[in-house]
Amino acid sequence: MSQFELVDNDVADRPDRPAYVPPLQVTTGQPAPIAANGGLSYMAFDRDGDAGTARALDDALASVAQGEGTRVARLIEQAPPEGIATEWGLGFRTYEECLDHIRRTGIEAPAGGLALPLPYSIYDRSSYSVVTSNAIWQDPARADLAAALKQNEEESRHRGLWFPQVMRDARRIGEVHPGLSPDTPESMDRLGVALAHLESQCSNFYDSAEVERVFYPEIEKLLLDFFPGATDALVFNHDVFDKDYTGDRTEDQAAKNPGVNAQYANLVHNDLNDNSGRVRCRELLTRNLRNFGRPQNYTEEEADRKMSRRFVSINLAKPMETVEQYPFVLCAWPSFADQAYITDYRIYDDRVGETQRFTFRPDHEWYWLPQQQPNEVSMLKCYDSETDGSLSRWSFHTAAIDPTAPADARCRKNVVVRSFVFF
Repeated sequence: MSQFELVDNDVADRPDRPAYVPPLQVTTGQPAPIAANGGLSYMAFDRDGDAGTARALDDALASVAQGEGTRVARLIEQAPPEGIATEWGLGFRTYEECLDHIRRTGIEAPAGGLALPLPYSIYDRSSYSVVTSNAIWQDPARADLAAALKQNEEESRHRGLWFPQVMRDARRIGEVHPGLSPDTPESMDRLGVALAHLESQCSNFYDSAEVERVFYPEIEKLLLDFFPGATDALVFNHDVFDKDYTGDRTEDQAAKNPGVNAQYANLVHNDLNDNSGRVRCRELLTRNLRNFGRPQNYTEEEADRKMSRRFVSINLAKPMETVEQYPFVLCAWPSFADQAYITDYRIYDDRVGETQRFTFRPDHEWYWLPQQQPNEVSMLKCYDSETDGSLSRWSFHTAAIDPTAPADARCRKNVVVRSFVFF
């Protein structure tokens, strides 16, 4: 019996645990993730309702003390322009060095596609980040610990390399997968990515109250229409991305205002994993935790019944104008279904989020939407409760820099909403 199986059984054998501890449900045929504590959720280390955050903070500091993250960051800093030979392939310290390699070696893309650099992690260990709202940042008694964590945060931005990849046009998925249309639930079931269309009546995506009032219900209706058999769809938050925005960017979680992001995602990742897909759903249903959408007031028993059936988490990205630069790009599930993901832990005061990183593979199946239009909505799966391998579990994604775009191309302006769909 593996360590993984022992951990899973330990969870199952302790039904009296006060915190909700999800059983780790690895997809059939997929290797165990690279994770702390054998993959066990930090909810298992709950003390007096802290959701395991004290244990996670201890583990984060222990990880910093080991120094492996610092070693990787320094290795990258010293990388030569011709690249670093890693166990995953030849990686480059900068976008420009990788782009030069693509041009010199003649890497080509199919019609509608694009060859470009993408940023992947080369730190194949679980890692930690402490969110800015965590009390440790304001605690004078722990200033030395906060300083160590801050250094780790800085180094974490330098633990990746740029690798050459090929984008395919998502509108032409049928050329790669004959008979499959990108605007169907079959595309989501097989690939974890899909395309929808929406003429939104939301006039100001910078007004979080209007987004919640107008756009959330539009997306919920879109999801219910898109997925046959869906019984409920809940949009629970959103983000706005606009590098050139000159107004107030301030985030105010209490007012359900995410602010306006100046930075785009710059690492291949996915927002949820085997644990956090279930934990995030459960805390929304029973505690209404960090929910910007319709209030949820399920009892634990009602949540158990709802989550005993299939449910999925879908992110949807809609441009405010035609995308010219920093397109949103998505990777299809079959090309990494047998690849272990790497867990990142985000430590709040009341929860420990879990996201995924991935290392590079040249045959990852990437898609983009050239000149994505305001009525074209990119859809990606972040979690699926079905684990038997018959359906995609998730996609992963990042922002990309289009080397063919003109120098004065406008940066992407879009809104991304996060949802759960129940069957």
